[in-house]
Amino acid sequence: MKISSKGEYGLRALFDLAQHYESRPRRSREIAEAQSVAEDYLNQLLIILRKAGLINSLRGPQGGHVLARPPHQITLYDAVFVLEGPMTPVDYANELKDKYRAPVDDLLNPIWEEIEQETVRILKDISLADLCERYSSRQFPAMYHI
Repeated sequence: MKISSKGEYGLRALFDLAQHYESRPRRSREIAEAQSVAEDYLNQLLIILRKAGLINSLRGPQGGHVLARPPHQITLYDAVFVLEGPMTPVDYANELKDKYRAPVDDLLNPIWEEIEQETVRILKDISLADLCERYSSRQFPAMYHI
């Protein structure tokens, strides 16, 4: 499975919103700077995420973007599916598949399906809250020297 910049940067935005879930709405500029994403591109991704119901956008001087649900209720699968589409490991048109069928396909197709199922399982098992916890655990504690 290959994640494009669309998927990666969309996940960065969701991660940022998850980190700030309990605070005020985040402006696009804040997210873009914190996550090293071009703001114009980020705005396109935020529209996709809003239309999919993963985030809400609030207008006005105190506006910005917030997660539509708590971070523990949004999985990586939710985000990747919205941003990338179905996660099939083999990408070819059905008409080509039928036209150029080979005997080994009967052996490979179940393997591709198994890879897809395992990928989906892993992505469904990890929430935005889990990502935040993993990030927090990677932070180094303060060092005190005497």
